[in-house]
Amino acid sequence: MKQNPISFQLKLNPEDFLPATEEEKESLVIMRESVSFWKDGFRRLVKNKVAMVSIVVILIIMVFSFIVPSFYPYSYKEQIKGANNLKPMEYSEKELEAIAAGEKVFPHIFGTDKLGRDYAIRVMMGSRISLLVGLIATAIILVIGSAYGSIAAFFGGWVDLVMMRIVDIIYTIPDILLIVLLSFALHAPLEALTSLPGFGWIRTVGENLISIFIVFALLYWVGMARMVRSQVLMLKESEYVTAARALGVGNGKIIKKHLLTNCIGTLIVTTTLQIPSSIFTESFLSFLGLGVAVPLPSLGSLASEAINGLNTYPYLLFIPAALISLIILSFNLLGDGLRDAFDPKLKN
Repeated sequence: MKQNPISFQLKLNPEDFLPATEEEKESLVIMRESVSFWKDGFRRLVKNKVAMVSIVVILIIMVFSFIVPSFYPYSYKEQIKGANNLKPMEYSEKELEAIAAGEKVFPHIFGTDKLGRDYAIRVMMGSRISLLVGLIATAIILVIGSAYGSIAAFFGGWVDLVMMRIVDIIYTIPDILLIVLLSFALHAPLEALTSLPGFGWIRTVGENLISIFIVFALLYWVGMARMVRSQVLMLKESEYVTAARALGVGNGKIIKKHLLTNCIGTLIVTTTLQIPSSIFTESFLSFLGLGVAVPLPSLGSLASEAINGLNTYPYLLFIPAALISLIILSFNLLGDGLRDAFDPKLKN
């Protein structure tokens, strides 16, 4: 049927009324795929090359600290006769004679210290101790700080006023002085505990390290408490909290299931940034002689022992110092990456 060329009637094509195909429907969708908070955060984290490199470095350091010592041929407290103050990849006279006789002798990769102990295994064990102290201390800070801050913010009023004034007082206490005082005060009780079955590990790690953990539990959680308090103050007036109260849910369950759960992104970021701070604090205290017991090493105590021979054996100081810097830098960069990934205000 021909259409009049001067007619204003639209020419209809029956194909235009066919149902749209799936490809045509998808081409019209302009909204991005619906993803969960965690999936979206990890997707943004993977795109952050600096954060991913930091994760790889941290994993390498953990393998170096926790796995390699299990099959390393030397012990951190083994003293090799005639192998004092060897340079990296250097052998003692006896070891050279053994090599000449056809025996296989594993090299001292980082050399040895003044007592003839292989320095590489001591650096491995030192980084293990520093990492464990940092992780355990951060876990203590997370538990105490999140519980304290959420309770103060949730109940508010005079409860919040009293609890936060306690936080202000704790900020004024000098931590190093408290560690020294605790070391003397806990000496007798800890000595008595070591004689009981199952408490021999206290003598191994040392009383100073126990004092460090106690100080972290007493002092260093206040920053975490303030951060959690600010988050809970914003969340406690939300509709889902009001609905939970209307349904008769207890205060403890509201704090645990609703408030802290919705703070989990911020808690992860803050905890990650707290780990290098705890490692640095432990290394600094060990450098001052307030850390782990001899012969168990930490990176701080290794640096402290090497400071006297800086002019003669500088590598004994540079190696643990460089490892401390690398660990702290990697955790800081990872924390920045997690903050960029999980902070809703930074989303495009």
